[in-house]
Amino acid sequence: MAPDRPLVTVAIAMVVLLGLVLSASRPVGLLEDSALAGDGEQSAGDGPPATGEPDQLTTVTPDAVPGTEEITLAHEGDADVSVTYPSIPNAEPLSDFLERTLSAQARAFEAAVPGARTFHGEWGLTAADDGIVGVRMTTTETDSEETREGHSTYWYETDTGAVHGSSHLLAGQAELTDLNERVREAVSDTDAVPSALHPISSLYDSVGFNPDGDLVVEFDAGQVAPADAGRVHAVLPRDEAETLLSDLGLRVRDAATTGVREFSIDEAPEADKDGSVPAAPGVLAPRDDSVDCSAPDTTCVALTYDDGPGGRTPELLDALAAHDAKATFFVTGLPVREHPWVVRRTYAEGHEVANHTLDHPNLTELSAGGVRENLEATQALVHRETGYTMDLMRPPYGATDGTVAEVTAELGLAQILWSVDTNDWRDRKAKVVRERALDGASDGAIILMHDIHPTTIDASIDVIRELDERGYSMVTVSQLLGTTEPGRTYVDGVPEEAPEESPSDTE
Repeated sequence: MAPDRPLVTVAIAMVVLLGLVLSASRPVGLLEDSALAGDGEQSAGDGPPATGEPDQLTTVTPDAVPGTEEITLAHEGDADVSVTYPSIPNAEPLSDFLERTLSAQARAFEAAVPGARTFHGEWGLTAADDGIVGVRMTTTETDSEETREGHSTYWYETDTGAVHGSSHLLAGQAELTDLNERVREAVSDTDAVPSALHPISSLYDSVGFNPDGDLVVEFDAGQVAPADAGRVHAVLPRDEAETLLSDLGLRVRDAATTGVREFSIDEAPEADKDGSVPAAPGVLAPRDDSVDCSAPDTTCVALTYDDGPGGRTPELLDALAAHDAKATFFVTGLPVREHPWVVRRTYAEGHEVANHTLDHPNLTELSAGGVRENLEATQALVHRETGYTMDLMRPPYGATDGTVAEVTAELGLAQILWSVDTNDWRDRKAKVVRERALDGASDGAIILMHDIHPTTIDASIDVIRELDERGYSMVTVSQLLGTTEPGRTYVDGVPEEAPEESPSDTE
């Protein structure tokens, strides 16, 4: 049957045919590129789909950020250091931050790792959208025994010039603790060791998003599992991660899940920034503001432990936790290498970690360079595990002199001695150690013990319980002393009495 309107039908057919011809002759991508063309920073949602694997952070090609240059880190040292990082136009605070941070990482590797050979680093972009730039660094360390790959991811705000570590994506310490529990569950079927996972920023230093907006957490090789297990990671679904994120985290998620064709920063931030930002979740202070040791109704004592960590240090940590008590652990570098995860737990549970040298020498018998090298090695070891820079040290045997004071002042370390010596290293009897600690306990006391001796652990379990029953607040040395002066020596937390005024002083 013939159509009622043959001319209309023919006209429609001609239009469709013409459209097909034009479509076939138009260069592929012309319409999309024209629609997305624009100057300045790309806005969220304007880009193509984000790229990346489901268990990886998203990726952005550097070509999408015009003018980006690659800089090679300058380094002087014995190890072969070859590290590059990006320099993006109008993002100088980011470049400055990366230079400082990567330089510190390379120096710490040399100081902390025996047989340090090579330290290589390369960068990639994981976001560039709506005022956010994400830089993911991959480092490869080789020593005399093995090669380990690590990752860290940083987030830059183009308007303020602030650079944030990955734990800043979490709303607070409670949210980081929640995430840590979820990650423990997520990696339970891998080689990861649950006791190695703690809510501290040094562990959660590479966190981002996959293309679907799921939260991706990745750990360095050897960090939470044997080194030969490789990269351990966890992926938290988008809806489960939602309530854990800070405002920055939500912004980063939007930026990371938006693909990029072209991104630029119109102008540098107005205020000069050094890349520093407020303390992030997972950065823990050795002081508890809820305890005021100067208050007349508060009796504080500092339990301190040298030479560890030891095999039974976790039992001591359990006892302290049971009584909400804090202590200070003057760690020695060689045991730190043997028990790095114990040091991590110590820090995560709010105790103070302090420097007791690398291998326990008499520092007064070393040159200034020898003192510095010995202390710097342990500083680097603890920082690599916890992200914490120690500001207290205890000279082995209590031996100090002007040279030690000068070097510790340069390193920002106050010298902490003691007012009560239990001599637990000599008298390996739990009852004797217990009685000496309790007899010497008084307001402001610093009590010396060693957590490498089983008898000391046995004694400490009783000491902690008894001090708690007597109403003592067991605090860190920094809590007891308050602000300390680098290089100065302290023996207790008893306030110095003001000199009595003579009659002439009052006239």
